[in-house]
Amino acid sequence: MADLIQRNAGAGRLRELLSRPEPVLAPGAYDALSARLVEQAGFEAVYMTGFGTSASLLGRPDIGLLTFSEMVDNVRRIVQAVEVPVIADADNGYGNPINVIRIVKEYEAAGVSAIHIEDQVMPKKCGHMEGKEVISASEMVEKVRAAVEARHSEEFVIIARTDARAVEGMDGALERARLYRDAGADMLFVEAPQSEEEVAAVAETFPEVPLLFNWLEGGETPPVPLERLKELGFRMIIFPLSTMLAATRSIREALARIHTDGSPISIMEDRLLPFEEFTDFIGLPEIQDLEERFEDEEVRASR
Repeated sequence: MADLIQRNAGAGRLRELLSRPEPVLAPGAYDALSARLVEQAGFEAVYMTGFGTSASLLGRPDIGLLTFSEMVDNVRRIVQAVEVPVIADADNGYGNPINVIRIVKEYEAAGVSAIHIEDQVMPKKCGHMEGKEVISASEMVEKVRAAVEARHSEEFVIIARTDARAVEGMDGALERARLYRDAGADMLFVEAPQSEEEVAAVAETFPEVPLLFNWLEGGETPPVPLERLKELGFRMIIFPLSTMLAATRSIREALARIHTDGSPISIMEDRLLPFEEFTDFIGLPEIQDLEERFEDEEVRASR
């Protein structure tokens, strides 16, 4: 139990960040390495993207192919790689309210600080894809209630997401969000509004409620400047795909050069991180210090 409390210190830290005037900015990470890069860049929170997790683990789109255990395994590695709070995609809870109880306990035990659960049917799709379907609002209300009751610590943040904009229109999405808030959600996430006016409508409907904005690069929601989102009062902004899209483009270009030239010589200076700098970043000096501390006395004496 003490270990659980220690690992979940990030939830309290996230609550502190959410109480500040500035919104929490959380770029997406799809593995431990990208999470460390987010932290190194100075961000105070990391978002484990479900889209990125599916793309990195399976090389496939976010259409409900990943299992719950695969998502938890990935986020556990991400949490262990960084010191900042981690917010995680928990899809649609992977079943009914009983399933939601389990996923809350597993994510919290993994050290996650917050999760968002959506009201899509199984199998779900990325919130910015066509052809989504949603469960009844009453069923989602029970999932939210189950999530709130299941958490070990009240610091753990439950984010209720609705994907109903594409199915029931903006009014339907806002009504669902209101029900989910009444069910106990700490934060609301209205997915894929299709104009800045709709983004503003979310903020105007819930002026006293913590809100999450999904800055999905190239998605259904138009780009909204940070200053405007701050003006509207959004408390958390996630950027799910910036890291993955940047990495994919860079890798693709590097591989094209290697394929053309037959070696990476032409890109070593201007496109590739020096090997020693990379090994330093992923913690080799720390490992070497540990090896020295715990080296066998006979081995040390033989040197």
